[in-house]
Amino acid sequence: MSIVLDLMQLVANLDFPVIVTMYLLVRIEVKLDNLSIGINSLNQNISELNNKM
Repeated sequence: MSIVLDLMQLVANLDFPVIVTMYLLVRIEVKLDNLSIGINSLNQNISELNNKM
């Protein structure tokens, strides 16, 4: 329950658009991390395929 009250206080103090922006940035950060992991994995797979040829 304390977390909900803390969030409500943040919304009251920082304004709603700021809270929404922070939330979206955190979500995007996680997706960018996953994308980075996928790109690195793809790079390793391509390197392995090139070494086999």
